[in-house]
Amino acid sequence: MSKEDLVVLAVDDDLINLKLLKSMLMKSGKVIEVIEAKNGSDAIGVLKSRNDIDLILLDIIMPVMGGIEMLKVVRADDNLRQLPIIVLTTDETKKSEALEFGANGFLMKPIRNSDLLQKIATVLV
Repeated sequence: MSKEDLVVLAVDDDLINLKLLKSMLMKSGKVIEVIEAKNGSDAIGVLKSRNDIDLILLDIIMPVMGGIEMLKVVRADDNLRQLPIIVLTTDETKKSEALEFGANGFLMKPIRNSDLLQKIATVLV
């Protein structure tokens, strides 16, 4: 990974997935904080209240506001549009849609630690 001391926003409605992501990221030695959000709406609230987010890890299928809708909101906001977003999902059919709406990367669940860290390094170059 190219940047030290990353602050990552992990967005997933599955608590187990959030805990797993947090564990993988914190063990990398590059991440100092993982902020968890259970849907896109909660994540937008976090993004509006903090300006130190370096990366978003985003699930696609969630209640309230799904990942594609959140991508559209983030990319339409002048203050947020440059944030790197990696989409994490079990639905491979969503890959082209996610990339079309501005995702910087895509990983299929279940996510391997090495794949996640490699994708983050690629996106943050």
